[in-house]
Amino acid sequence: MLIDHRTYTVRPGTMARQVALYQEYGYKAQTRHLGQPLAWMITESGEVNTYVHIWVYKDAADRAAKRAAMGADPEWQTYVQKNGEAGYLIAQKNSLMNDAPFAPIKG
Repeated sequence: MLIDHRTYTVRPGTMARQVALYQEYGYKAQTRHLGQPLAWMITESGEVNTYVHIWVYKDAADRAAKRAAMGADPEWQTYVQKNGEAGYLIAQKNSLMNDAPFAPIKG
């Protein structure tokens, strides 16, 4: 199993607007192609102004195919455009990880 752990950092004071933009324009298209995330979380303490998505794939080929389909979706392209225009995001970090054999992710 391949886990895609994504951390995004937004400009201070823009978290609510970023989440609302994603909820309105991105979530439906993204979940249509990737399925439901394992988690979608907003930081409460620690590194503030960040949120995390965690997506689960069978393997790298599954991830590539699903992300390619999502990238070609006009609804997703609208979100990407609006997201860029909004300018709330200032950083993104992706980590691709495999679950440990003794503690597999169920999903």
